[in-house]
Amino acid sequence: MDNIYLIMIIALAVLAVADLVVGVSNDAVNFLNSAVGSKAISFKTIMIVASAGIALGAIFSSGMMEVARKGIFNPGEFYFNEIMFIFMAVMITDILLLDFFNTLGMPTSTTVSIVFELLGASVAMALIKIGADNGNFTDVFNYINNSKATEIILGILLSVVVAFSIGALVQWVSRLLLTFNFEKKAKWMGALFGGVALSAMTYFILLKGIKGTAFAEQSFDIIGNVTIKDFLESRWLSVVTTNFLLWSIVSFLLMTFFKTNIYKLIIGVGTFALALAFAGNDLVNFIGVPIAAWQSYQAWLASGVEATEFSMDVLASKVPTQTFLLFISGVIMVTTLWLSKKARYVADTEINLAREGEARERFQPNFLSRGIVRLAISLSQVTTSLLPDSLNQRLTSRFKKPVIALAREKTYEGPAFDMVRAAVNLMVAGILISIATSYKLPLSTTYVTFMVAMGTSLADRAWGAESAVYRVAGVLNVIGGWFGTAIIAFIAAGTILAIISFGKGAAIAVLLFAAILILARNYISYNKKSKEIRAEDSLRKAESSSIQGVIEESAHNISNVLKRSKKIYTNSINGLAKHDLDQLKKNKKQGSKLSAEIDELRDHIFYFIKNLDEASVGASNFYINTLGHLTDIAQSLEYIGKVSHKHVHNNHKKLKYNQIKELKEINQKLEEIFDNTRQAFDDRSFEQIGNALERKQELFDLVSQKIEKQVARTRTEESSPKNTTLYFSLLLETKDLMKAIIDLLEMYYKEHDDSIIPARIEDLG
Repeated sequence: MDNIYLIMIIALAVLAVADLVVGVSNDAVNFLNSAVGSKAISFKTIMIVASAGIALGAIFSSGMMEVARKGIFNPGEFYFNEIMFIFMAVMITDILLLDFFNTLGMPTSTTVSIVFELLGASVAMALIKIGADNGNFTDVFNYINNSKATEIILGILLSVVVAFSIGALVQWVSRLLLTFNFEKKAKWMGALFGGVALSAMTYFILLKGIKGTAFAEQSFDIIGNVTIKDFLESRWLSVVTTNFLLWSIVSFLLMTFFKTNIYKLIIGVGTFALALAFAGNDLVNFIGVPIAAWQSYQAWLASGVEATEFSMDVLASKVPTQTFLLFISGVIMVTTLWLSKKARYVADTEINLAREGEARERFQPNFLSRGIVRLAISLSQVTTSLLPDSLNQRLTSRFKKPVIALAREKTYEGPAFDMVRAAVNLMVAGILISIATSYKLPLSTTYVTFMVAMGTSLADRAWGAESAVYRVAGVLNVIGGWFGTAIIAFIAAGTILAIISFGKGAAIAVLLFAAILILARNYISYNKKSKEIRAEDSLRKAESSSIQGVIEESAHNISNVLKRSKKIYTNSINGLAKHDLDQLKKNKKQGSKLSAEIDELRDHIFYFIKNLDEASVGASNFYINTLGHLTDIAQSLEYIGKVSHKHVHNNHKKLKYNQIKELKEINQKLEEIFDNTRQAFDDRSFEQIGNALERKQELFDLVSQKIEKQVARTRTEESSPKNTTLYFSLLLETKDLMKAIIDLLEMYYKEHDDSIIPARIEDLG
């Protein structure tokens, strides 16, 4: 039986490595977003700076490990076997929960997950012990470190409000002073901003870095014979003031003599500081539990007492963590940072929510986001009416964005926000995390960095009338996910603990195997999704500024739409013929996906028109009409997919043999049109389009014949109203689909002729 604990230690070590990987993938968003979003420095430089911060932060994080040992529960109330069950339940829950959020691309809090997993598992174990002893269930509070747990939880929740508010305030003041033309401001203003930002970050680096080393306990005459640690904490005002004066002078000299962009320097230092904070503050979330388990195992082995009788009071005392374990953890974290694709996927969520101007909105508005936006607009109007007009105009002028040539891809390729906002994000987040770290609170770095970024976005007026409801909905979704994390972590860890407690070794083996299967499934699913995003038949935005160029580029989109249309329509008919619900469900999603991609092209029309040459404005009419016809095609396919899926999903009768036969006959004719037309667009042999147009009446006549046949069947032999409704819906929507295709081909054929004849005349001349 004793061997089971050694096996559990090995399993926990493996889980720790896996948890480091999924944890970094989620939390890399915390320190990468500001630098990546502003594009102030190259991505390679950002990664090198962040890697250095992670490596140092990991080595200096020993003190934070106390949270896993005694921060949530009272270890003396549990025996060794019970503590091991708690730790195993926590790690299995943690890795599955974090991987789930990574796969969704949603930033969640590793701190919240570990805190509530420890709480859920320890409460469940306490309830099991109380139940076995026929005790009072109110005694559960004796097993929990109520004061510390409450302090941690309140600190995490308050960080949401505090980070958002302070981020918004600091950004508003910074923008008021520097405006969007910050690079043209006097050097002394940039130097003062650099002094404030760099002094705050330097103090944080000193506080976080030195406090975790033995050097922190040394005292020197020059600082009044007190330890460096005590000096940094008690004389923080003098340290920060000295830093401010020093960095202000250095910033001014760098800007004056070396032409240094001080904002880039701030972003680089801030990225290093936040990466150090992440590793120092969050490493406990990934390896704190396995290390506590290993130390518990060592203490138990040395005691010679039975596992069911050995009290875990040993965890209540401070036990230093070996530096080599911290070093290995740092290496794993840095390696993951460079290799993880999920880390960048998670980062996209925050960057897009904080982005200046328009972007592809990932979240859909809801009644709550609309209500909040309306309330904010009303409050803004009231505030504006109370202030003098002259003051309102002056304030508005400070937030006026510089007028630049609007490029077609500005929203998609330009920086998400400028360097001032990136610097404020890093500065405020670093200050808040350093305060929490000084009090040994496992503050959620995700909550702080995310809410600071959202606060600065609001203050910077990045959420305009056309994007506010989407951005607010996104923030609400992320915050909702955070609360969901807490609830799921508590319940899941408690449930898994109960399973382990009753099933012992067999339960642990089954749970570990299930965890491996789930992780593998998520990995395969994510890779499949990534490949779909990079698929060859995805649609492209128009880039040309001439009508001839737009004709050529649109041919690619039309070819891909026809290719996918053929597949969607055929799968609808085959799914109905086989009554295959799974096929129809997947096909319905494909129809919705095609419709969404075409909608995205329509959202891009503004930038397309702005980019056109004066001589080629006529191309806008062609492009808009092309998108209109593609939209009609997609809507027809989406409707066909939905009604087909609904019919089978509701378990209605199968279509009759003759109905399926007639639909397949229509499908065969449509496939020929799809294939021939797509080949014409692929080869750019637009004359072949005429061959397809010559058969348009044949197609319409075929559908009309099938409608007449179904009318006759309905009057004589048809007995299913649902079948009749579905069949007529399919035929009528197929007719609309064919009309949209024919209209598109006729427009393209005519436009191609009109554009090529003048070119040929010019060549002959």
